[in-house]
Amino acid sequence: MKLYQTLESQLKKEPNYVSDNGELKKWVVIDKAQNFDEELIELLLKEPTVKSFFFKEIAGITVFNQSLFLQFLEQKNFLNDSYTQFKNKIGLTIDGKYLKQRNEVALVWPFKDCVLEGGQSREEDKREEIFFNEILAQDEITQLLEPKVLTNAKHIDKEGENSLRKFNRDAELNKNRGLPEDTITDNLIIKGNNLLALHSLKKEFTGKVKLIYIDPPYNTGNDGFKYNDNFNHSTWLTFMKNRLQVARELLKDDGSIFISCDDNEQAYLKIILDEVFGRGNFVTNFVWRRRKTQANLAKNIAPVHDFIICVAKNKSVLNINKVPYSEDFIKKSFSNPDNDERGLYQTGPLARPANSSNKEYVLTMPNGREIKAKWSCSQQTFDRYVKEDRLVIPRGGEGMPRIKIFLSELEGQIPNTWLDNIATNDEASKEIERFFGTNAAFSFAKPTKLIKHIIQIGSDKNDIVLDFFGGSGTTAHAVLELNKEDGGNRQFILSEQMDYIETVTTKRVQKVIEQNESGSFVYLELKKYNQIFIEQIQEAKNTEELLKIWEQMKVKSFLNYNVDIQKQEEHIEEFKTLTLAEQKQHLVDILDKNQLYVNLSALDDKDFACTEEEKKVAQDFYGRK
Repeated sequence: MKLYQTLESQLKKEPNYVSDNGELKKWVVIDKAQNFDEELIELLLKEPTVKSFFFKEIAGITVFNQSLFLQFLEQKNFLNDSYTQFKNKIGLTIDGKYLKQRNEVALVWPFKDCVLEGGQSREEDKREEIFFNEILAQDEITQLLEPKVLTNAKHIDKEGENSLRKFNRDAELNKNRGLPEDTITDNLIIKGNNLLALHSLKKEFTGKVKLIYIDPPYNTGNDGFKYNDNFNHSTWLTFMKNRLQVARELLKDDGSIFISCDDNEQAYLKIILDEVFGRGNFVTNFVWRRRKTQANLAKNIAPVHDFIICVAKNKSVLNINKVPYSEDFIKKSFSNPDNDERGLYQTGPLARPANSSNKEYVLTMPNGREIKAKWSCSQQTFDRYVKEDRLVIPRGGEGMPRIKIFLSELEGQIPNTWLDNIATNDEASKEIERFFGTNAAFSFAKPTKLIKHIIQIGSDKNDIVLDFFGGSGTTAHAVLELNKEDGGNRQFILSEQMDYIETVTTKRVQKVIEQNESGSFVYLELKKYNQIFIEQIQEAKNTEELLKIWEQMKVKSFLNYNVDIQKQEEHIEEFKTLTLAEQKQHLVDILDKNQLYVNLSALDDKDFACTEEEKKVAQDFYGRK
């Protein structure tokens, strides 16, 4: 039951608060609340849900949150719905305090304290979004973010597609990862809204993911982020903040997140990350050169780069790996002029600069010459270098000796923030063409080499990698390639809600598995609910069929917050005069697009018609009895 319904029901137990026609006297309740009326407070305390929202425990004492209660009563939508007041009122407060009362820097926008599902099924779709306020609509949010029923489960490997028997839980691999032995070790691709998919992953993967890479919509107006909202910028900020909050929970303590973005929202995204992860956990901002040549159509300055922001969950325990040297770097920096059987090497100095704090002492060269200097090694180390034949002494025996540093002994180089020679968007386009032909059209894909670089520096061979904007499947492609190259056991988890997940994402990953002749993944979908009504509406042949669907919708569907069923019934004859296309459009419009999926708690509810197979998958995935 919604909070406002629970509150209204509880308040109506007091006859003095109810009018002759059965309506709640809201102004009476407000007056009582303003005066801390004991009778009112006692009534509120008797209802557990109401008590949990409007009271808090302080030092063992239950305190009435008067301001929150009055705020709830005074919103104009109270008694109609608990839709957020933030849609009509821009609040410049944080935690109930005005900005002038606080000292820290904060990013504030109209929907900052709201939850936005942000769902689409096609890139060209636009939809009205409900911004559920975290306080006023907490019950809706609880329902929205519940784990979802999983359906259409399939296991896919180089042999093809099969029904899922059970999830793998490799105890030895989990032991190497430092995770509970019964953690799922299958690669996963999940179709459905990514906010809801992330919350569905929480029970199994909270605190277990080492690396998250995402390439979200950049909010440029032509990148798939299309919402019918006057605050498009604010919508994007809310959209991202909601997802980053739950993403942080999934990360291991030494994990990190890498996010691709451009100039359009980069600065704002950085501040959101400061808020969600803590400013001290910012690691760096990579600059990736996405094109080698500049666009001739640029008006003023040609943009040739994007950003990749890196933030740690806990920077104090973060470990960034070195990266293998590139072939160009090896060619320029290493050689073997004396055909040393130990292979390519470069030379390094044995003496410190003049301002070094090392004490000056004498070393005797193999040819007997004594050199007094501030040495970078001890006598014992020098003697070992001589014994191992590592010294390079200048011809004629004059000058300072140098030491051989062999390529085979080096782990790699420390990564830097300038990614100018890894791969470009052109290479990403060619990759898509190789999989799907020259007519394939997939915008905004990133090159596999770029994602491999990120995975190499941010994770180890056995770690879990998550990408909840799965797109064309580049992250899964990169994980599979790396595993083949270095014998790793990295696990990928992808989420994507767009319909191309079936025609592009999974097909690409399948082809990589076939090429590698190894690897597999489990495909899952969040089970839809309101979507069923949408499909029935679209398939209806006449008005009679639509009216039967409407009868079912009244009983079983989730309707938009502002739909008045009684008024709909009053005007049903007018509805019949519309064309069939208009009737369909109307019924689709009044469905709440934020309630497309079935909650796990409804698994055994006959109205949702969950199959035995779905129940089995839920029991296995969620550990549900």
